[in-house]
Amino acid sequence: MDIAAYYFPNFHADARNEAYRGVGWTEWELLKCARPRFEGHRQPRTPLWGYEDEADPQVMAKKIDTAVQYGIDAFVFDWYWYDGAFLQRALDDGFLGAPNRSKLKFAIMWANHDWHDRHPTGYMNTMSPRKLYLWSSRADSIGFVWDYIIEKYMLQPEYWRVDGKPYFSIYSINRFIEQMGGAEKAGEVLELLREKARKAGLPGVHINAVWFDNLASSPFCMDNGDGYDIAGFDSYTSYNSVGTTPVWLNEFPLVDFNVAADEYIVQSEKFFKKLSKPYFPVASVGWDSSPRTIQSEIYRSGCYPFMPVMESDPEGLKKLLDALGKQLSARPANEQILFINAWNEWTEGCYLEPDTVFGYQLLEKIREFAGK
Repeated sequence: MDIAAYYFPNFHADARNEAYRGVGWTEWELLKCARPRFEGHRQPRTPLWGYEDEADPQVMAKKIDTAVQYGIDAFVFDWYWYDGAFLQRALDDGFLGAPNRSKLKFAIMWANHDWHDRHPTGYMNTMSPRKLYLWSSRADSIGFVWDYIIEKYMLQPEYWRVDGKPYFSIYSINRFIEQMGGAEKAGEVLELLREKARKAGLPGVHINAVWFDNLASSPFCMDNGDGYDIAGFDSYTSYNSVGTTPVWLNEFPLVDFNVAADEYIVQSEKFFKKLSKPYFPVASVGWDSSPRTIQSEIYRSGCYPFMPVMESDPEGLKKLLDALGKQLSARPANEQILFINAWNEWTEGCYLEPDTVFGYQLLEKIREFAGK
């Protein structure tokens, strides 16, 4: 079984962030400023390793060694393209520059959404947040992006493969299909990626669709996957399980980890049975997006990031991993892939990296599961 952890790369200096927020700004600044917003709220969260620069190859080398030591097989980097790469230095400079990069596989998930001004945001702005960068790729221009991804990443020896092919995931599938011109046109665009990969000497590409809009009512929501099938994805997965089951709609400000986990286990079993292609489940290790809200405001239920908080639970995580592992064990060997959300989503409260409260406990549970 392969265990892959999502990696969110906004903890290094980026030129666009600096131009808008000031020299040296990273999302560490949000974490440092976070405060308790209700009774019993655990903020700020403090990284045991300190506020490190992930674009530093030596810093990334420590992350790689730790991930491998505790049973992680691959990092899947959130990857952004707004008429050029954005937040890419964690991967380009950090991971690919690390002296021990050969120990760990990597892949990319195209986070193909607009970049909103939510760092931080106020309650009244959540319904229509300001868009800083637009995701503008279309069918007639996307070939350049495919060439860039293949040459820069997929040809690297450490690039993660599924079924022998480079793994590539797309985050917002509804948006992708609509912007490409419909399901059939999206299928042509994805086939173009596979063709370009084969011309580069690769055996093709394993293209994965993320079930992001889980509660959407569009034709391409989770209850109607015909458009996905027409587009020709090879597999499906989830980025996290947050906001996708009843407890997230009914409880505020705290969601119980074990209740949310039990509900997701039922949901993932439905996906295994319903979907026409393999489904790779995800274990969310916690949730707290309050650092992305203006700290002086009242914390109340609303749109992202004014959401319920789910505190991490090491024992609960182990139970969730065991349940998802049992589901996967009934699948063919090449479909036994489990995702973790996330390695380092500090400002969303879902991270495996050690903090000053839990230390390495979450990682220990990953290692126990991987060892089984």
